Amino acid sequence: MTATKGPLPFIVSANGQIEPNRTVAVQSLVSGMLTRVAIAEGDEVAQGQVLFQIDSRPFRAELDRLQSTLARDQATLVRARGDSVRFAGLAKDGYVTRQQLEQTFAEASALAATVAAGKASLERARLDLENTTIKAPISGRTGQIMLRVGSLVRAQADPALLTINELQPVLVRFTVPEQAFEEMRRRSGLDQALLVNIVPNVGDSSQKITGTLTFIDNAVDRATGTVLLKARVPNADRSLWPGQFVSVGLELSVDQDAITVPSEAVVTTTNGAFVYVVEDGKAKRVVVKVGRPAGTLVKLDSGLVGGEQVIIEGQNRLQDGAKVELRGSLSKGGPSGAGRGATGRGNRGGAGGAASGAAGKRGATP
Repeated sequence: MTATKGPLPFIVSANGQIEPNRTVAVQSLVSGMLTRVAIAEGDEVAQGQVLFQIDSRPFRAELDRLQSTLARDQATLVRARGDSVRFAGLAKDGYVTRQQLEQTFAEASALAATVAAGKASLERARLDLENTTIKAPISGRTGQIMLRVGSLVRAQADPALLTINELQPVLVRFTVPEQAFEEMRRRSGLDQALLVNIVPNVGDSSQKITGTLTFIDNAVDRATGTVLLKARVPNADRSLWPGQFVSVGLELSVDQDAITVPSEAVVTTTNGAFVYVVEDGKAKRVVVKVGRPAGTLVKLDSGLVGGEQVIIEGQNRLQDGAKVELRGSLSKGGPSGAGRGATGRGNRGGAGGAASGAAGKRGATP
């Protein structure tokens, strides 16, 4: 294969799980009999759409009672305030005692407080009456309905009537090791909308789904040594579903003019790492400094400049200066395996293609 030179993204791989952007467990705020279910399980609902109806007759009767009580108290307050004004005039002429005057004002103040309490109770009754109609707090997809018509609903009791999940967009929840987090801070900082590539663990793995990093937790998990991250995905086609497991690739930055070779081309020994390159029909050992892996490739920090033909098979039968002959070369980046070998005497190797010795056998002959 040919050592390539070009841009190489720095990608941190992780396992993630899909979760809804928003989720709401719908509960009733009042107790009563369920008289209507306006939606079906799995329906798409819009914010403000009616979901359930609870028997409103007891709440309407209570509202009417409180309205009547408030009207009575308001009338009594008007009379008490009139008495206090009249008693104030009589007190100036000495027809009533100061104690009687103060008692009149106290009664008026008490009635004013009663009217204020009545207004608050009336407002609460109106709110309870409104809450008998349960509406969707968010737009999304409904889950399983837990209660049916005729069931007694208790206020704020478990289980919830149903759960609504917002599926457009969705969030991808994943963690990265502390070391990768430090690399992210060094390369991109903490306030960049980094690109996230998502691949479902089942289904069409060739499908390209991208999202944007939107959340970084403010602490490292001591138990696991990882940092929680979340990415938002538009999910216009709803290919991602809450609870689904996915593979995540977080792209931190792009190394320009990076030298990369297949990872199998690198031979690691106790004295370091090297690769075999084909030069003037011979295998040449070149000491390299191995950088970071990138999928099936590995980045070389030193040793090659790009464009060299590197041997990817049969290095254990080669030595520096061994003669090789290419056949069916893959140096232009074709798939490995179309031609094989870079070592001789019947042993298979690789120099971006097949090489044969004098006997015509597959390989490169030292």
